Amino acid sequence: MTKITFIGAGSTIFAKNVLGDAMLTASLSDAHIALYDINETRLKESELMLKNINKNSNENRADIVSYHDRREALKDADFVINAIQVGGYKPSTVIDFEIPKKYGLQQTIGDTMGIGGIFRTLRTLPVMLEFAKEMEELCPNAWLLNYTNPMAMLTMGVLKATNIKTVGLCHSVQVCVPELFEHLGIADQYDLNDFQWKIAGINHMAYLLEITKNGEDFYPTIRKLAAEKPNPHADSVRFELLKRFGYYITESSEHNAEYHPYFIKSKYPELIDELGIPLDEYLRRCENQINDWEAMRDDIVNNGDLTHKRSREYASYIMDSIVTGKPSVIAGNVLNKGLITNLPEDACVEVPCLVDKNGVQPTYVGDLPTQLAALNRTNINVQELTVEAALTLDKSKIYQAAYLDPHLSSELSLDDITNLVDDLIEAHGDYLPKYK
Repeated sequence: MTKITFIGAGSTIFAKNVLGDAMLTASLSDAHIALYDINETRLKESELMLKNINKNSNENRADIVSYHDRREALKDADFVINAIQVGGYKPSTVIDFEIPKKYGLQQTIGDTMGIGGIFRTLRTLPVMLEFAKEMEELCPNAWLLNYTNPMAMLTMGVLKATNIKTVGLCHSVQVCVPELFEHLGIADQYDLNDFQWKIAGINHMAYLLEITKNGEDFYPTIRKLAAEKPNPHADSVRFELLKRFGYYITESSEHNAEYHPYFIKSKYPELIDELGIPLDEYLRRCENQINDWEAMRDDIVNNGDLTHKRSREYASYIMDSIVTGKPSVIAGNVLNKGLITNLPEDACVEVPCLVDKNGVQPTYVGDLPTQLAALNRTNINVQELTVEAALTLDKSKIYQAAYLDPHLSSELSLDDITNLVDDLIEAHGDYLPKYK
């Protein structure tokens, strides 16, 4: 029997998708599903919900158990799914937004890059390393499927500091082309089955490198339609980057607005309206999710008739391929090791991966176009230094990561960045280890 352990199982809707998918997958439908979360109320809610899905949608019946001891949850696991959020919305996410505002620094999402992404890594990676070290003892052959952001930094840290087989998983590659066609207004005109495409880069800044329709290059059509679309619209930032650098980026415009030095600028406040950049977007999303959960809790948790349809999340496909040997192809976040030849060897890159009984096997990409590799490296600089800070507890590396961040360095002086880092270290308190 396969054992699937879900760390952060109080993320009820996400647990529904990933574990509901597993219960609808023949090779995993009788799995032992171990749920763990530090929030016992949310843990119980997820357990009740999953048991209803198990009863209504799974003839083989998985064995679903909540654990209050993480070590017991991890013992003998074949797969460990990570979906934790250290510090939660309050206090940590609010701190990551409100203190930078005192320095005039504005953010949209703050979970991947920028000062928000740096500090989310610094409080999350130590916790992930704790349970990855436990995995080395309790389930050394298990695969860790990481869904927690900042994806590149956390996955990089676990792969560098432990021997656990790890892959980072994100939604952005799966939805890249469908979203692009929606934003171009051509989704109803084409059948995606007629298209072939290739995507690679780093998480949230991977690129649609090629796209063909029945063997013919479709990029000229995309570039022409994108250039004709007036701002603002839902994808203005990505279309601006497409115009300037020639390729479409996987992650949304609200994310990419803060990964580059060009868009959120106090000197040019008109860009915010011109490009429709939603400042403080993640705060609004968190508030909406909290309010929505209060409204839908009974329909999800206590619905005895609850069912599930398999989603497009990668986890169940990965687990099925490893268990059965039936191959699948995913986009995975892994250490580079020569996969993208003009990016650093130890960077965490997002590339196509073959999955079968041999596990997740990344594929060779070669050189990215020079300008795309250059954009990636501006983010990789920050990622590598942030991971070094977390692994060495050297405070100077936090400052250096922040100094090199494209958005921070375009808005603040070195002294202001230093003071901002100090303020955030103090504000996050015990959520951070002690730095030297």
